[in-house]
Amino acid sequence: MTASPIVLVPGYWLGAWAWDDVVATLRADGHDVTALTLPGLDAVDTDRSAITFADHVDAICAVVEAAGTPVVLAVHSGAGAVGYAATDRGPEQIAAMVYVDTGPATDPLDVRLTVDELLMPPLEVLGPDESLAGLTDEQLATFVERAVPEPGGVVRGSAELVDDRRLDVPTTVICTTIPADHLQEGIANRELWVGGLAEIRDVTCVDLPTGHWPMWSRPDDLAAVLSGIARSQVS
Repeated sequence: MTASPIVLVPGYWLGAWAWDDVVATLRADGHDVTALTLPGLDAVDTDRSAITFADHVDAICAVVEAAGTPVVLAVHSGAGAVGYAATDRGPEQIAAMVYVDTGPATDPLDVRLTVDELLMPPLEVLGPDESLAGLTDEQLATFVERAVPEPGGVVRGSAELVDDRRLDVPTTVICTTIPADHLQEGIANRELWVGGLAEIRDVTCVDLPTGHWPMWSRPDDLAAVLSGIARSQVS
């Protein structure tokens, strides 16, 4: 084996399809890649009322365990929290952790949310213009068409972190909308979404300037970063 297997987890409202361009590039380069659709994100008409934060962690851990060898686990956006919880569940099964424009949140992202599902807001509300940077009209239309509500139980959930071995998992943050130097400010200020970065012992930041969805705006460049990490983890 010349590289660790790669597991890709999309953020809110997205399924495995969001990684299609990155997966194609990585597989063409010889990588073993699995993209994951988390519970409740498969279809708009799925019942999400009983899906919990732990269900998403379980789903990630099941794919990681099935690989049979330590993987590079890459999580995007809102999946940062469940991804970090997965490193606590089985740190020995993760060769490296990658946060794509996100971080290891340690607290609920919205504990006040009371509904069963979080709808994706309209594009004009979704974020500032820079978050959509680099996306074509066709990509935006596909995003809107294929978006699935996020389970409310995941948004307001969190995990108790108990295994300090997670702190030694080599970690890379791919900084797209927030440059690496600004990320350091967020760590110093203990901002919610980067909470765990202050405690992880091996953190590298990589600037990849673009919007919040680099798997669409810069898929080949994102794949190249992931490829390098996967190959660096094989002794």
